[in-house]
Amino acid sequence: MVDMDRISVSLPTKLLEEFDKVISERGYACRSEAIRDAIRDYIVKHKWIRSLEGERIGNISIIYSHHSPELMKKLTTIQHSYTDLIIATLHMHLDHEHCMEVILVRGDAKRIKELTDKLASQKGVKYVKLTVMAPGGKIPE
Repeated sequence: MVDMDRISVSLPTKLLEEFDKVISERGYACRSEAIRDAIRDYIVKHKWIRSLEGERIGNISIIYSHHSPELMKKLTTIQHSYTDLIIATLHMHLDHEHCMEVILVRGDAKRIKELTDKLASQKGVKYVKLTVMAPGGKIPE
């Protein structure tokens, strides 16, 4: 038998409703197993990103609430600290509440991850996705 710990998590109602829909669509027997799978996926992605080394190119996609106090200023300040990595940014208004930014980056993988973590940890940031690859080389046809 596997040791189990019981935890309590507070979630916004809409987020839980969406999660329950996914659980149903995927055929999970219970929320607990779906949450365990989500946590496993999060850990695997974290370990993969942490293992990256050397020169990388890629993008960081962020969705955030533009109504969060001081958030845009904080995001801009963080980005100004990484001008050596950031090649370009694209800002898009998704709806009345949310904006999306796509940040194109090139540089050391560890610094790209550091930038991603700083952006993701800001209150009001809803979603962050980092996509990276090695620069150059021939892309298979």
